[in-house]
Amino acid sequence: MAAHDDVPRTASATRDVAAPAGAIFELVADPSQQPRWDGNDNLSEAPPGQRVRGVGDVFTMVLSKGSVRENHVVEFEEGRRIAWRPADPGRPPAGHLWRWELEPVGEATTRVTHTYDWSELTDEARFARARATTPERLEASLVRLAALAEEHA
Repeated sequence: MAAHDDVPRTASATRDVAAPAGAIFELVADPSQQPRWDGNDNLSEAPPGQRVRGVGDVFTMVLSKGSVRENHVVEFEEGRRIAWRPADPGRPPAGHLWRWELEPVGEATTRVTHTYDWSELTDEARFARARATTPERLEASLVRLAALAEEHA
């Protein structure tokens, strides 16, 4: 067994955001908005017009180091849940997953849970980056996302 096998392979953070779920979901489901709230400082830009509408959608993202990722949407419930698996262009997904879950807890408050799951990641070259995606990094994205959503609520 490799030394990395005792490392948790799922990280998650939750925050209550003073904005309706629909407004928050628009910031997540529109890839062109994602670099605005990315707490990992990993996302550079995404072409506009890629708003996710369902499972099976694929959107592209340019990372901060210039490489492109195709993100395959594997979970989708409008206004409530979205998850995707990143892949190098033209390749199958590498085995990690980003998930956003939104739960209204009042008329203008939403509980947002952001999860990074690399339990199926097999490319050891990606392990260091995966291990660095901690709950604190996910919380940083939640803080930025909340600031954007609450600004317009």
